[in-house]
Order: sequence, then C-alpha cells, then structure tokens
Amino acid sequence: MTAYDPQLEPYVSQLPAVDLSDVVAAREEMERIRQNFGATPTLRDVGWTDHLVGSGGGEPVPVRVYEPDRRSAEPTPAVLFLHGGGFVMGSIDSEHLAAGVLAVAIGAVIISVDYRLAPEHPYPAAIEDAYRALRWVHDSHLSLGIDPERVAVAGHSAGGGLAAALAILARDRQGPSICAQLLGTPELDDRLLSHSSREFVDTPLWSRPAAEHSWRYYLGELHGREILPLTAAPGRATAEDLAGLPPAYVSAMQNDPLRDEAVAYALDLMNAGIIVELHCFPGTFHGSTQVRSDVSKRQHREQVAWLRQALGQPIG
Repeated sequence: MTAYDPQLEPYVSQLPAVDLSDVVAAREEMERIRQNFGATPTLRDVGWTDHLVGSGGGEPVPVRVYEPDRRSAEPTPAVLFLHGGGFVMGSIDSEHLAAGVLAVAIGAVIISVDYRLAPEHPYPAAIEDAYRALRWVHDSHLSLGIDPERVAVAGHSAGGGLAAALAILARDRQGPSICAQLLGTPELDDRLLSHSSREFVDTPLWSRPAAEHSWRYYLGELHGREILPLTAAPGRATAEDLAGLPPAYVSAMQNDPLRDEAVAYALDLMNAGIIVELHCFPGTFHGSTQVRSDVSKRQHREQVAWLRQALGQPIG
C-alpha cells in the first residue's frame, strides 16, 4: 500500500508520472512542472560563469561554475554536479537554482555539467562528458581557487547514477581523484528486478514505464544485453567491484521505483568496506524535493551537512 507524507499527498494527483514514450513532449512537460511547482529561480550571495570544456576530439561540454560570495576557505572545496532527468531530460538551466543554493549552503564551488542527453547521444556520451568535466576541474584548480584534494561528485536521479558511474570510472582510470560521492535517489540498474520497481508503476513523476523507456534510450544498442560495463549500469556491480571507491551518501524515497536499487547499492558499498550514509525518507516519492515540505527541507539539511563534513568543513 502506498503511503504518502501528509504534506506531499495533495500533490500526488497534480504530478502525474512522466510519459517518456515521446521524449520531446516529456521534456516540455517536465519544464512545465518545474516552473509550476519549483521555487522562484532567484539566487543571492553567489555568482556564476559559463564555460566550454575542451572537446578532446568531440563536442565541447558546457559547464556552469557557481562561486559563493563567502567561500569556506582558500583554496575551496568543489562539487561536480550532475543534473537528473532520466538520462533524456534536464540541463544546467533546469538545475540552476539547486546548484546555486548548494554553493551558498556549503560555501564551496559547484560545477554543473550540461552533459549530452539520450536518445540522441546514448551511453557512453553522458559519462564521458562528466569525466571530461572532472578532468577540467582538476586541471583548472588554480584559476578556480579549488583544492584538488577536496572535489566531490553529486547528482540526483539519473545524475545520481552518473555520479556513481563517474566514481567507478575515475577509479579505473586512476584519476582524477574524487573525495566523496552524493547519490540522491540514483538510477542505477537497468534490469528493474527489484520489488519497488515492480510495485510503483504509476507513482508521481517517475514510474516503472518511465524507467523502462529511460534505460532503453540511454543504453541504445546495449539495451537488453546480459553483460554491460559497470559505468553503464552501476547497480549491476557486486561488492567486489566497488572496492576503492570514495565515501558515499545514498538517499532513497519510500514510494519510488528506484528505492530498492539505491538501498542495494549502498549495502554493496558497505560490504566493499566503503564508508556509507544511507537514508530512506518516509512518505516521499521520486522528485518530491520539488515540493516544499518538512521532509524535503530535512533532506536538504542532511545532504548539506554530509557534504560539508565530507569536504572537511565545519558543520553548523
């Protein structure tokens, strides 16, 4: 039985599950939802600049760098931020407010990545864009005033899945270093075999049908294969595959098709000897942080506190 937080329940009927059968229409619908239910996109105490990361043989990757007026220290920690959207939606503009607010909250530089989207650009386009951005952050650390030993990666939904994949890729390529990974309601496992992925077929914003389309678009010709690279679907990893990764924060929403794969991944990280903080927020659904509620505010506070601690900053 689906049970929603009382402050979130009124929005359940107003936030239908996204229909990814038509990607263009889905992108337009999610933008409408963001404008109707999101906060007014006004940022204070932070500035931002746009950059193009060198192509290395491909198209340049747009990134937006957020610098808070009050930095916690010099050089400053940094967070590479990967937006959500099921691998097919979202942009640095759709996450502009979230990235800017995070920069102010933790007193650190945030680098938001406008990675290429599927189905136009299937795997490995997005993860390679994220990796190029990570390399750029390290290569540019002096001009950005960033401490290269304190660079974390963070993302929500598909961005959380990409953040997990980036941590694996950076480990396997022996750098650049990542000190921590924040995986918010991550999209990790294309097999969709978990209890929650079978139970939540018509939940708000995200559902099993949406997940099925999302993975089909993202994996392209790899979809349906028995064996995939771990950077394509980190949820397929075993504990042995995850050794040597940075500390992690993993969140899950109670009424979310992705809930169980997030929990399973956190447990595998623990079994690999990784320091992990795992939270499942009660009565929530995928994307419910877009709605103002006490539980949404608590999620934000806890993730800010975890990031500050992971980046070696005082909490308070």
